[in-house]
Amino acid sequence: MKAFIYTGGTVCPEYITEHPRGDDLVIAADSGWKNALALGEKPAVLIGDFDSFTGSIPDGPEIITLQKEKDNTDTQAAVGVAVSRGATEIVIVGGLSGRLDHTLSNLGLLEKLHSDGIYAVMTDGISRVRFIKNGSSLIGRSGFRYLSVIAADPKVKGVEIDGVKYPLNGAVITRTVQYAVSNEIEGNCALIAVRKGGVFIIESRDP
Repeated sequence: MKAFIYTGGTVCPEYITEHPRGDDLVIAADSGWKNALALGEKPAVLIGDFDSFTGSIPDGPEIITLQKEKDNTDTQAAVGVAVSRGATEIVIVGGLSGRLDHTLSNLGLLEKLHSDGIYAVMTDGISRVRFIKNGSSLIGRSGFRYLSVIAADPKVKGVEIDGVKYPLNGAVITRTVQYAVSNEIEGNCALIAVRKGGVFIIESRDP
């Protein structure tokens, strides 16, 4: 099952190409409800402590109210609901702008979902992020101009990037010295492979 989770933060609707269809599970995390509505979606589930929610709680969706003092963020809780209901693929819309602490926490979610065997992608329209570890990913050419590979581990070995302006073959990238940034896809797609370690694959455009 595929799940879509709409979070708070700035989203550029004109650049969002991922949309739920059919029986996809659609969840809004707190103020992500407004982002969902702006994209023409009506979530079936609304979850949060509603500290950033403005207006009245809507009728219709299933409401899951969280305590304001809690260990998990609203987005983490929304991901937990999606996984508990059988999601094997998750698209998170939002979560990459606004408070840096939330952004970093959300990137960690991508890594956790990957370790659990769940495919996940996060996008706000300006950037789209995936996480891979000891594996490979094929990235198709799209409206995003830039392609960056950011090390998540202290040292990532055997990095290969093909089909781009600045290819790499057997490279080592460290978390403290990131140099595989602002590459560009030249053909129809790019192949990114990592022999050992985890990386964030980030497609982006200028705001």
